Amino acid sequence: MAWNEPGNNDKDPWNPDKSRNSGDRPDGKDKETGNGDRDPWGRPTGGKDQGPPDLDEAFRKLMDMLGVKKSRKGGSGGGNGSGFSGKFNRNLIAILVVGLFVLWAATGVYQIDQQERGVVLRLGKYYETVKPGLHWNPPLIDDVTKVNVTKVRSLDHKALMLTVDDNIVEVSVSVQYSIQNPKDFLLNVKNPEESLAQATESALRHVVGSSEMDQILTEGRELLATEVKTRLQDYMNAYGTGLLISKVNVENTQAPTQVQAAFDDVIKAKEDELRVRNEAESYANGIIPQARGNAQRIREEAEAYRSEIVARASGQADRFERLYREYVKAPEVTRRRLYLETMENLYKNTNKVVIDTEGGNNMMYLPLDQLMKNQSSSKKLDVDKLDPDGVSALTDQVINEIRKRQGASVTRQGRN
Repeated sequence: MAWNEPGNNDKDPWNPDKSRNSGDRPDGKDKETGNGDRDPWGRPTGGKDQGPPDLDEAFRKLMDMLGVKKSRKGGSGGGNGSGFSGKFNRNLIAILVVGLFVLWAATGVYQIDQQERGVVLRLGKYYETVKPGLHWNPPLIDDVTKVNVTKVRSLDHKALMLTVDDNIVEVSVSVQYSIQNPKDFLLNVKNPEESLAQATESALRHVVGSSEMDQILTEGRELLATEVKTRLQDYMNAYGTGLLISKVNVENTQAPTQVQAAFDDVIKAKEDELRVRNEAESYANGIIPQARGNAQRIREEAEAYRSEIVARASGQADRFERLYREYVKAPEVTRRRLYLETMENLYKNTNKVVIDTEGGNNMMYLPLDQLMKNQSSSKKLDVDKLDPDGVSALTDQVINEIRKRQGASVTRQGRN
């Protein structure tokens, strides 16, 4: 029975022995209100309409709305016992079940973007990898994790390392990678990015440790990046991380800060050496072809001169052999012919001839130019076109002139 129902005799549920306050009237009513109704704390309610709501009535209305039938059973002891029994309406239950099923099924629909792949775990075990599109998996049974496979991620790493020639260098690299296998990326390794960082450290130390410092600081940076990329991809494949190394960039290679100034001087000196070497090679590339061309020209000229001299000597030797054969057949004729040819060659280019006479101090002057003029007045003489008879006639004329002058000279000497 509720504390405020009739027949409770205004007993306080927290103080059953006290029926009313000491200031109450003998008839049980309050002095101020004249009403005997009180709240659980012993305060007057101010009238029978001021009490708290009936909880049983509110609960009974809720049960009626849900379709629960109410029944009462009488009991002894001056009170009536009450209870609720019944069953849910079958239609309402069916509606609730269908609604819950639709809600459950709707939560299993999901979308995979073009750049993503979905890894499906069924009851914690790998089931499949889904491609872009609209998919459905049973909720609470399948767990779908979306992985972006086209995004290029980057990992920066910087460390001090020892080279093969016992020098310390500071190397900074940037590793660009993407997810190639979503299943391996999620399931094989607990933290693939951490594994990548450690593998980068290992691969970089291996390559730097097998290279010289000069090679790393100067022209060997591209080769360093290529070797690190190859070795790092091998590590990722061995670990089964599902990562694809797309590129490794060597951001910076330098000596430690404490000795950076000295290394800068060394690098500058090497750059100057390389510049001077390039200038020397450029000069050599320009002067060597020119010298080779001159040498080839001189060689060809020498070959031409040699060929000319050899041919001339061969011709003269052949002419001498033919002349000798003729001389053997007719010595006198050949001798005279040689004499005439020689005299012809001498007189051809000579205009004046001076002859020393035997036994005298005077010298004879033979004016060939005058003789040629006198002869050309009557008949133009072409020495180049003279035949042997003409040469002989000219020679006889010259000899006669010489004899005349010799006789005149002897006569003048006898007179003296």
